[in-house]
Amino acid sequence: MDIRSATAADEVNGDHLPVPDVLAHLAGRWRVTREVRDLASGDTGRFEGSTVFAPPPDGEGGLLHEESGDFTWQGVTRPATRTLRFLPGRVPGTADVRFADGRPFHDLDLRTGHHIAGHPCSADFYRGEFTVTDTGHWRSVWRVGGPAKDLVLTTDYVREG
Repeated sequence: MDIRSATAADEVNGDHLPVPDVLAHLAGRWRVTREVRDLASGDTGRFEGSTVFAPPPDGEGGLLHEESGDFTWQGVTRPATRTLRFLPGRVPGTADVRFADGRPFHDLDLRTGHHIAGHPCSADFYRGEFTVTDTGHWRSVWRVGGPAKDLVLTTDYVREG
């Protein structure tokens, strides 16, 4: 399957929680679990940690997404972190997601509770599917394909306190 295309068959069936303002919805602390599957080798890995969506200290608006935890791959566990910036999107209620250095990553529109985004990375392509099931749970599934990668990353977010 060409992961660049999204068809009706690709969309999740079931209940989605429409989110009128993605930045307001994501603000706060989330427990994160991520399964990483290498489809070529059959290897699997797991990330466990937390993500905080908070206003950035530079005051430039939006939310800073700071994730930290432990990633286990091939029996070895190491600390892992990543930072993204979620800026207000062109359409009210949406977000423009950027890497920490400001490079564009993807758009995010959860006004229906479900969104599909894409991101080219060198010769590989990342296709992300985002689903909000209720106020305290959402999921992202990234399918990464190309000459260097053949991965599925499934991340579940659970709101903390």
